[in-house]
Amino acid sequence: MPTMSTIFNRLMRIEPIRRQSMVILILQIAITFIGFLSTMYFAHTIGASVLGAYFLFLAYVGTLNLFYDGGFGGAVVKRISEGKDQNEFYSAFVVSRMILVVFSIAVLILIYPLLTDLHDMYFWLLVALVSGFIFSSILYGIYGMGKAGIYQTMGFLNSILCIFFQVVAVFLGFGAAGLAGGFIFGMIAASIIGMRYLDMKLVRFRSYHLHSLVSYSFWIFLSSSGSLVFTYADTIMVGYFLETADVGIYRVVFQFTTIAAFTTTAMRTVLFPNISKWSVSGDTDRIAVSLSKAFTYSLMLAVPVLAGGVLLGDKLLYYFYGSDFENGNYTLYLLLVMQVVNVFVFLQTTYINGLNHPKKALKVTIVAATANIILNFALIPALGIEGAALATLLTMTLNALLAYFVLSRFINVNIEYVPVRNVIISSSIMVVFLGFYRLLIPLSNIWITLLSVLLGGIVYTMFLLKIDTGVRTEIKNLLNY
Repeated sequence: MPTMSTIFNRLMRIEPIRRQSMVILILQIAITFIGFLSTMYFAHTIGASVLGAYFLFLAYVGTLNLFYDGGFGGAVVKRISEGKDQNEFYSAFVVSRMILVVFSIAVLILIYPLLTDLHDMYFWLLVALVSGFIFSSILYGIYGMGKAGIYQTMGFLNSILCIFFQVVAVFLGFGAAGLAGGFIFGMIAASIIGMRYLDMKLVRFRSYHLHSLVSYSFWIFLSSSGSLVFTYADTIMVGYFLETADVGIYRVVFQFTTIAAFTTTAMRTVLFPNISKWSVSGDTDRIAVSLSKAFTYSLMLAVPVLAGGVLLGDKLLYYFYGSDFENGNYTLYLLLVMQVVNVFVFLQTTYINGLNHPKKALKVTIVAATANIILNFALIPALGIEGAALATLLTMTLNALLAYFVLSRFINVNIEYVPVRNVIISSSIMVVFLGFYRLLIPLSNIWITLLSVLLGGIVYTMFLLKIDTGVRTEIKNLLNY
């Protein structure tokens, strides 16, 4: 039995990109798993309508946060990390964001009569804007100084404390207000802890410092605006055209499908700085090989999740979230396919930016985001939440194709045929197994359903290891480090 010291030493000897991907993936799975459990509890306790009100609250907070951040967060991290006039840049950042927050609140007060779908959460929205300003101001100041560990700890504490408070508040019967209060409590608690590690001071600054932040933040702001459309536009439009309960169903199903994106997110986080470094040295062959590998490892999770979700998704939604969410089956299928397409969007845009072509990535995002808004307006009134899912799938596909055409101008964009074929074969065998399982054993309760998920995962993994010597070698090397 290996000791903890032996395990740690083996971990540290793993090639850095794979090691960092593993650590980030494990942390992401842990946090997301806790989030999934809490969402299941909320769904069974307060239902789709109350959850829908909370998801609308989050969509408005996210949209307004983009506006009053304006890309300044990324800009101030860049300027502080350069080591010159750190306090001046930080002060310019805080003052400019404070002005934007005040302006955002003033606009919210003026348009209050139009926010008919948000009246019950209006007060919490105003409080969230103020607490978000405080939290992010501290967070960016710490990150800019290179305190990555404290930065990650604050994010972790924010998530965990938010969920803890929400669970308690819902248990006590506070409903949507308890969820919004927990969201705010997490930021306030993390801010109090983070203040101890913030070395920045507010001092006088010159117009040069503000101009420098604005010039750098412009492209970040535009890129973030495009990403925001995919994150929140569908939610806000579902809330506008349909019922609050439909928002709850749609967002819960969307969250459920993000299981397929675990590997992609972890690899994107780790690969970006390495792509940038290889780009500077002109090592395009290495970049192309790493992209092919990234496609393979991402699809190893996304494809079987899609296959299993199509077969078992109806029962999983019912047992995990309750009868309110049974109507989300077709939305689930569309969004699972979207997550597979998202593998290519996520990675290709990461590589475009890593190769130092952010303007080209921005153009791709703007075209896809515009199409997303148009399709949402056209499809949601006609098809309901399935229309929102279809709009997202179609525009993600467009985004992937456009990103491919841009990226292929700089590197060879290829998929590893044999490994991906093995993933598809193993997933197909798993589908056959699960099909017979459902025929022979009715999925009459959550435990039998979970057993089918577990057995399906085992069948997929066994066949993949059996037919793919490359994956088998990777695991052997990991265990023998």
